[in-house]
Amino acid sequence: MQDALLAAYKHLNQFRGEAQLSTWLTTIVINCAKMQLRKRSRYTHVSLDSRIGEDQEYPLSDILVDHRPNPEDECHRSTLTMRLMKSAARLSPTLRQTFHLRYVDHLSVCETARVLGVPIGTLKAQTARAKAKLRKLVRGALHTGSLSRGRRR
Repeated sequence: MQDALLAAYKHLNQFRGEAQLSTWLTTIVINCAKMQLRKRSRYTHVSLDSRIGEDQEYPLSDILVDHRPNPEDECHRSTLTMRLMKSAARLSPTLRQTFHLRYVDHLSVCETARVLGVPIGTLKAQTARAKAKLRKLVRGALHTGSLSRGRRR
């Protein structure tokens, strides 16, 4: 049906008005259905419940699982990332730069220490302080966000 409606929309300029619109659309639907029937014989249909493998112990549906995050997970991750970045902006310049190099730019401890020109021990202490402050800021932002949403209801 979707194919037929799309075909009708694409070829609306070819409708000459010699017949009723419903007749023209019905012809398009019939032709699309015939095309589907012609294509169907070329493909082998396999049930997602059919077992595959040497011992046929795995259903096909288990192998075809998509492990990518779904749109809801992506939205949640994006929201958390936004809150994290807003919280990171509230860190002192030193801690913000340390956090950015380590966790946004993904530099190693040694690389980050070299870029900042500080000993590794100092960098590790700055990283721990940045993480602790961010944890506190993000928790506060999440708590405040949930309270403000609750007040609007």
